[in-house]
Amino acid sequence: MSRKIRWGIMGCGNIAHLFAQGLTVLEDAIIYAVASKTPYRSEEFAKKYDVSNYYTDYNELVKNPHVDVIYIATTHNFHYENAMLCLNNGKHVLCEKPFTINLLQAKSLINTAKEKKLFIMEAMWTKFFPCIIELNKLLNEKIIGDIRFLRADFGIRKEPDFEGRMYNPHLGGGALLDLGIYPVSFANMIFKKAPSIIRSSCHLGKTGVDEHSSYYFEYDNGQIAHLFSSFITQTPHEALISGTKGYIRISDFFHPSKMILKLNDQEEKIIEAKYQSTGYNYEAREVMNCIISGKIESDIMTHAETLNIMNVLDQIREQWGLKYPNE
Repeated sequence: MSRKIRWGIMGCGNIAHLFAQGLTVLEDAIIYAVASKTPYRSEEFAKKYDVSNYYTDYNELVKNPHVDVIYIATTHNFHYENAMLCLNNGKHVLCEKPFTINLLQAKSLINTAKEKKLFIMEAMWTKFFPCIIELNKLLNEKIIGDIRFLRADFGIRKEPDFEGRMYNPHLGGGALLDLGIYPVSFANMIFKKAPSIIRSSCHLGKTGVDEHSSYYFEYDNGQIAHLFSSFITQTPHEALISGTKGYIRISDFFHPSKMILKLNDQEEKIIEAKYQSTGYNYEAREVMNCIISGKIESDIMTHAETLNIMNVLDQIREQWGLKYPNE
């Protein structure tokens, strides 16, 4: 690839730093401009990554004529507003997950991107890791036979911060959107369709968001998924995919470097697929390849997949009666 892609970064929190570090290993990527509404944060970010353009107003970022694509790393509740601002100013978009707060917002963004012939993708970085690429290859080859069952969990222990992002309903807080989206998205990738039956349960804390939640999915052909997420309970972060010929276990399934294959009546086999840098470079590479090719959608993380996942998340929250103030 000869053309340089000039990135803008909107929001300068922890995940933006990880993304920026990933960009630094891509020779054809330039961090051209950054913006944060928090005073001094964009300046500090810019100094760290040697970026000459930094702003405290997102409008200045999107109106910079030299920026090709903007990575949105703001809190969930602002994703729709921020992505729409980018699209309306002619910028391609990579938006952190969850793509939006709900399905209606997701459809609006995707329709707008199509109308304006601009690229947009949800930043589900997991799908682009070498280990996940290898996993999909093995599953397509039916190495474990027909897949019958998936179990996946993502739980962390956070000290209570009732004004913080995870607890705050005004920021789209809750375990489901922040952490549960990983096992839900993983299930969509494994089974390649939405579940026909969704059952879920949760514990709603004092701020009204789910502090931990579980999801049970059934599919038309009898496949089953058991999923769990939490920000008050630590879990192994493991995915187990069981088929008629064996199983695959993946530790840290949302950013894996290896997996264990166990076929019936055989010993376990470790399959390594290490990743470079922070791992965010792989999704960035996909975005850049698509932009260079004139595509408005990734073949790996499609618009349809984002909409399927958002629909499932909406159905789960509806079962709990959890609605965010800005919906």
